[in-house]
Amino acid sequence: MKIRLNRRVFIMFLLFSALNVLSVIVLKVGLPDAAAHNVEFSTPTLTPSGGMLFPRESESREVRELGGMWKFRADMSPNRNAGFEQQWWTKPLQQTGPVIDMPVPASYNDITQDRQLRDFVGWAWYQRSFYAPASWKNVKQRNVLRFESAHYNTIAWLNSKEIVRHSGGHLPFEADVSSLLTYDAPNVLTVAVNNTLTPHTIPPGTIQYMDDTNKYPPGYFVQNLQMDFFNYAGIQRPVRLYTTPSVYLDDVTITTDVDGTTGFVNFDCAIKGNNTAVPVTVELLDKTEQLVSKVTSTGKGQLKVANVKLWWPFTMSSDPAYLYTLKVTVMGSAGQSDLYRLPVGIRTVKVTSTQFLINGKPFYFRGFGKHEDSDIRGKGLDYPLLAKDFNLIKWVGANSFRTSHYPYAEEIMEMCDQQGIVVIDECPAVGLKTRENFSNQTLAHHMDVMSELLRRDKNRPSVVMWSVANEPASQLPEAEYYFKTVIQHTRQADPTRPVTFVINKAFDRDRGAQFADVVCVNNYYSWYHDMGHLEVIQYQARYNLQQWYQTHHKPIIQTEYGADSVAGLHMDPPMMFSEEYQQEVMSNYFTVFDQFRQTYLVGEMIWNFADFMTAQSTTRVVGNRKGIFTRQRQPKAAAFLLKERYWKLANQTGPVNNSIHP
Repeated sequence: MKIRLNRRVFIMFLLFSALNVLSVIVLKVGLPDAAAHNVEFSTPTLTPSGGMLFPRESESREVRELGGMWKFRADMSPNRNAGFEQQWWTKPLQQTGPVIDMPVPASYNDITQDRQLRDFVGWAWYQRSFYAPASWKNVKQRNVLRFESAHYNTIAWLNSKEIVRHSGGHLPFEADVSSLLTYDAPNVLTVAVNNTLTPHTIPPGTIQYMDDTNKYPPGYFVQNLQMDFFNYAGIQRPVRLYTTPSVYLDDVTITTDVDGTTGFVNFDCAIKGNNTAVPVTVELLDKTEQLVSKVTSTGKGQLKVANVKLWWPFTMSSDPAYLYTLKVTVMGSAGQSDLYRLPVGIRTVKVTSTQFLINGKPFYFRGFGKHEDSDIRGKGLDYPLLAKDFNLIKWVGANSFRTSHYPYAEEIMEMCDQQGIVVIDECPAVGLKTRENFSNQTLAHHMDVMSELLRRDKNRPSVVMWSVANEPASQLPEAEYYFKTVIQHTRQADPTRPVTFVINKAFDRDRGAQFADVVCVNNYYSWYHDMGHLEVIQYQARYNLQQWYQTHHKPIIQTEYGADSVAGLHMDPPMMFSEEYQQEVMSNYFTVFDQFRQTYLVGEMIWNFADFMTAQSTTRVVGNRKGIFTRQRQPKAAAFLLKERYWKLANQTGPVNNSIHP
C-alpha cells in the first residue's frame, strides 16, 4: 500500500486552487503524466475583487430562486473525467447517461439508497433549465447568477459557455450573465462540483491508493479526511438569479461606534458601472421605518444617531438585537436609481486582558459548537430546521455559537442578527495537521478564504470575532509564521473585531496563541484520555485554564468540552456513552468554570449542539454523539442540565426579557 500525493493525485478534482497555473492537468488514473488530458482554465483571482452583497429585492432589484429538482449524475468513470472528455455541459445531461432528480439546495450524499453515491469522491454534475423574463430584454441592467456555496470546487456553464469557477466551499460566488441569457428559449445551467480534498485545500485531506490487488480492486482509492465530520458535497445552498441597474451599489462597508447616547454609522460605498462620481444618498431608518439620519455624498460618510438604540445580545437587554435599516440610493444615468437596504446594528466590541466587552459591558459566551447537519439533507439549507435550531438555542438560554468549522449560510447569519445570537465566525481551516498543510500554497489560499469570509460577513453585528482555524497542529515550527501571517492579514482587513483560532495543543507547546486576541481552547478530559475517570476532570481543567492565562494574559473561552452519549442509554454509576456520563462530565466542567468566570474566563461553549454525521470509524457510532440534542433535535438529559445552567447565568449577567424565559 502506498500513499500518492503528487503522481496520480486527483488534481482533476481540485482543478483550480488559489495558486494554480493557467491550465490544469487532469490525470488519467494508471497512465503516465505524458498521457495526461488537458483542460484549459483561466487564472483564478488570488484575492476577492468586488463586493458580495446578499441579494435583496428592492424597487430596483429582482431576485429569482433557481432551487428545486435538478438533473444530476455523478461521474463514476474510473478517472472521474468522462464529463470533461465528453463535454457534458454542451448537451442535455440525460443524453450523457443515467440521471436522477436531485434537490437543490441539499447535499447529494444521503438522498438515495446508493452507497457509492453516499461516499462518492470526484465530479458530480447538475443541470436545470429556466426562462428569463421577457421584461428583462433590452433593459439596461445586470443579470447576475449567484451560488451561495458549492462544495468544494465548482465550474458553471450557462448555455454551454463557462461563466464562473470557484475554489473552496461555504462561501458565495457569482457571475454577470447578462450577455448570455436568452429570452426566446430556455436557458440551460450546468454545474460540475467536486468534493476532493488535498493537502493544500481548506480543509485539507489526502487521496490514498491501495495498490495491493490481492486486497483491493485495480485503481482503488479512498479520500482520507483530517476533520471529524462527514464530507457532504453538492450544491448545498441556494442558487439565485438577481438583477441590478447598470449603475449600481457593488459593496458597502459599515462600522459603528458609540459616544454616550449618540451612535455613529460610518459607511463606505463602492459604486460600479459609472465613469464619473454619481450622487449617493444614505438614509438610516428605525424599526418603524422613520428617518433617523441622512447624508448625500459620493458614497463615503458618517451618520449620527441621537438617542441611539444599541444592538444587544439575547438576554443582555429587554430589547435585544435592535436593527436599523441602511437605505442606499445610487443615482445612475437617465434618472435610473439603484436601491439597496442593509440591516445595521450599532454596537461596539472590545477585548481587555480579562474581559470581552460588548457596548462596554462584560459579555460571557453561553453557547455551542454547531454544525450544518441533519438527516437526508446533510448540509443543505433547510428553513424548518433553521427555525427549530433557533428555538432550541433560545429555549436552552444560550446567547452564542461558533460556526464550527466553516462559514454558515447567510440565512443563518441573518437570524443571528435579528435574534441577538452572538457569533464567532470561523473559516473552513480545520485539520491543518501536517507540515505540508502549512505550505506557502496553503497559506495563500487560506488568506484568500479569510478575505472572502470578511467580505461576506463584515457588516453583521452578530459577528464579534473571527476564527482563522480549528485545532491545527499549532505546535509545529511552521505554525508560528503561518498563524502570525493569517491573523495579521485578518486584522488588517478588519481592525474592528478581535481575531482568534481554536487550540487543542498544550499551552507550553502551542506557537500561535501569542498572536490571537482571545485564547480559545478545546479539551475532553475523561473522554479521549483518562477514559472513564471523571475524578480527574476538575484537576486537569483547572490547571489548564490557569496555565493558559499565566502564559498569555488574555481572556479565555472554553470552545469545546463534552462527551458522547447515545440517547436512551442509561448507566448508574455512569459509564461512557451513557446519558449520565455526559451529564457528569458537564457538571465537573461547570464547577471549574464557576471558579474562573469572575476573572479571565469569558465563555463556555459545549460540543456539540446536536449529534452529527462523521466518516465511519470504530470510535463513531453512526456519527458524533456529543450533542445535547439528537440529530433529530430531540433533547437528551444533558439539554435540561445545560438549560438550567445557562438561564441561571443569564439571570446573573444581564436583564432578561421575561417573555422568553421558560
